[in-house]
Amino acid sequence: MSTKRIILAVTGASGPHYAVALARFLGAAPGIELHAIVSEAAKKVLALESDYTPQDIARHAVAVYDEKDIAAPPASGSWRHAGMIVCPCSMASLGAIAGGLGTNLIHRAADVTLKEGRKLVLVTRETPLNRIHMKNMLAASEAGAVIMPASPGFYHRPKSIEDMVDQLAGRILDQLGLDNDLFQRWGGQG
Repeated sequence: MSTKRIILAVTGASGPHYAVALARFLGAAPGIELHAIVSEAAKKVLALESDYTPQDIARHAVAVYDEKDIAAPPASGSWRHAGMIVCPCSMASLGAIAGGLGTNLIHRAADVTLKEGRKLVLVTRETPLNRIHMKNMLAASEAGAVIMPASPGFYHRPKSIEDMVDQLAGRILDQLGLDNDLFQRWGGQG
């Protein structure tokens, strides 16, 4: 597959700014074909926390799927892709993914990603964490997912919220092996 398909799923957790930054980068990256799934809860959080709309994600994707469409291509293991990011990942979605529940397209696509041995990055967004959250993170990690809490770093001396968002977005992209220059790396390298 010369073009890399990447799935970006957005759930109803706080922090949709990260998803918009990822969509912007992935939509513009040569050789990347972005496929998005935006949950109904994510659409509400976008409106509550930002001036962004679902269109700010959709405009960068070649396809956007409804979370209720369990017959969409990402629901099948025979539909090849190079990885999936769930960002932000709500604790409800984490629980469904950790438990192997295919209750919607996001959960089903994540389950398929794991069963096919593809990279799944779950950008969890909650604090504090309770014991159930931590057990679900461990279960998802043991199944092969990368658990990447939305914890921006400060070593790059961010000057704005956008700098903090881009730093985490860049680290997420690193997990899929996608070169990016969204932030100043440790040691001054771009």
